[in-house]
Amino acid sequence: MLLQAIATELISHIFLSCTSVSDVLALSSTCHRFRQIYTSSQKLQILQNAAEAQYGPLQDLTQLLTHNASQPAHVIRSVPFSISLLKQIVHTGRIAEKWSDIYPFKKWKQNYENRRLLTTHERHRLRRALYRLWLYSRAFHNRGHPRETRVTKLVVQRRAGLLHNWSTQELAEMADVHAVLREVLHSNVCPSNGTIARKFHKRAVDAAAADHGQLLFNIHLNYPPAQCNLFQSQYHSSPNVLSNHFHSTSAFNSRYGYSKYTATAYHEPGAEGWGDDIPHYYVVEDMLKLDPEQIMWLKENAPLKGQVEMYVKGLGDWFENNGETWGQTLEWVLDERGEDAGDILGAVADGELGIAVFDE
Repeated sequence: MLLQAIATELISHIFLSCTSVSDVLALSSTCHRFRQIYTSSQKLQILQNAAEAQYGPLQDLTQLLTHNASQPAHVIRSVPFSISLLKQIVHTGRIAEKWSDIYPFKKWKQNYENRRLLTTHERHRLRRALYRLWLYSRAFHNRGHPRETRVTKLVVQRRAGLLHNWSTQELAEMADVHAVLREVLHSNVCPSNGTIARKFHKRAVDAAAADHGQLLFNIHLNYPPAQCNLFQSQYHSSPNVLSNHFHSTSAFNSRYGYSKYTATAYHEPGAEGWGDDIPHYYVVEDMLKLDPEQIMWLKENAPLKGQVEMYVKGLGDWFENNGETWGQTLEWVLDERGEDAGDILGAVADGELGIAVFDE
């Protein structure tokens, strides 16, 4: 039997069974008849089913995409599905998929013998936790929440109200993903002096690099070389460098031979360090206010410390010396439930709770 001879109801069922938006679009391009069935009254339902399978849960993703300051973050919103909403879903879902790919490398960074790919169910849970963390960051990590109000009881209760929407198991999943975000910031975006030194010497395979000597780490304000000043002046006029996409970053680094761990006449690898243990801890705490999209973008597009600093400076004065509040709010909520935050976080670290659980 020719595929074109199949009943319309069966073809519609095939469309509704697609597990990705790209599959739906590819199938709709097969022939004129399939195109007509796709563009029928079921089009939105077909796309919604595919988006749910590929990027879901859409309920949590929709809460993130439709959040604004006019309504408390913990209030559940019902939003009709539309093509414009689908475009936002695809954009955000692709970022969540990138984090799903990174998770095994960061989760099992030390005990890498346990590293494996995530199952479909685990990827679904990871996306759900990521969307919820993203919503928390969008709602409470902004200029409307400066350092002075972070411990105010009313503000803490508002933050706790959002976390109370989810069970302790779901909060543990969020804590697991939060630890992965922290590890990416700790090792890739804002590496400590010790991390820079270790990776530099690991890469110093030739004699000339090995004889470079002790790295010169930053202990005071750093004034970048002329090439860095040129780079900064190019983007100084736009505080939102994320919208510019740093389109010339790669060309700039190639032209001047810049690499985070390579010593040149214009670049000292030690200058890429963000401090020793204690100062570096507070740097990471500040950077954890960035949402998952911002962290991923900095990881992929801002290899040098000066570029990250320029981005953070563009966010405003509220960002500096104002650490994230997720951990504090999690402890508050678990204490209200009679749970011990240390036990929950320990179970996440041991693989007993979280995204990838050993007994699954």
